[in-house]
Amino acid sequence: MGVDIGKDTLDIYIYELGKHWQAANTSEGVKVLIKQLNRYQLTRILAEATGGYERRLVEACAEKELPVVVVQPIQVRQFAKAQGVFAKTDKIDARLIAQFGVVMQPEPRQLPSKKVRLVRDLLARKRQLNETRTQELNRSHKAAKVLAPSHRRSIKMLEKEITWVNDRLAKEVSAITEWQRVYEVISSAPGVGDGIAYTLLGELPELGKLSHRQIAALAGLAPFNRDSGYMKGRRRIKGGRAPIRTVLYMGMMSAIQHNPVMKQFYKKLVAQGKHKKVALTACMRKMITILNAMVRDDKVWKMA
Repeated sequence: MGVDIGKDTLDIYIYELGKHWQAANTSEGVKVLIKQLNRYQLTRILAEATGGYERRLVEACAEKELPVVVVQPIQVRQFAKAQGVFAKTDKIDARLIAQFGVVMQPEPRQLPSKKVRLVRDLLARKRQLNETRTQELNRSHKAAKVLAPSHRRSIKMLEKEITWVNDRLAKEVSAITEWQRVYEVISSAPGVGDGIAYTLLGELPELGKLSHRQIAALAGLAPFNRDSGYMKGRRRIKGGRAPIRTVLYMGMMSAIQHNPVMKQFYKKLVAQGKHKKVALTACMRKMITILNAMVRDDKVWKMA
């Protein structure tokens, strides 16, 4: 079943039956829809990621243990273009999402617990507030003097909200007992503060369970080849989970100053002629693989 998500409506299409209908994207509408879905033997319920409008449906399906899968809109559009389908309506989109599920067969994944989802929401809110604070600081540097008090008040308010989010994050993370040992292991590494630790706990639950190549790819730090014939293209990182890459980048700026392993590795790469940003990315990749091994082996950081 494919579901095209809208702000107010859900377009539903069951591929094998060729059946299409609409439902309201409200708590009551989703509740009624879930009851309707119990009539069918569904192997996959595919919903497009729409920045949050799909959340109500996805969580309701997960609570009823229905096989829900969240797919990226760009994958569905590329799938449509490959078939020469350029028309776009809600019904067509719902059918394409269902067909995408039939052909590609993405695996349903278990939704994180409510506590983990709350931590992710808090992390997202922290990123939003920090971005807004940076924007306001940049505006204040070039604003007229008469507007300076307004900028100061805005920045003060944002800093107050950031403090509240940080306090709530610490409280929620400490309440998840299965995370405490992992938090201790991660935080023992020099240059890894609460910002990185909380993000890895919330956004990378696979840490310690995958190979170093797999964990680097999930973090968006694995270089991909771009070769064709005699042409050897420049390797570039791509994809992965952007929030992890962002916090690791900021954390690595500190780690190459205070973590002796990262500092030596960074200097070695720069001495070899690597661009500083390339060297920094390599350090990020090395750090995530080290943290992965530490969690896997349940060992804290030890200075040589």
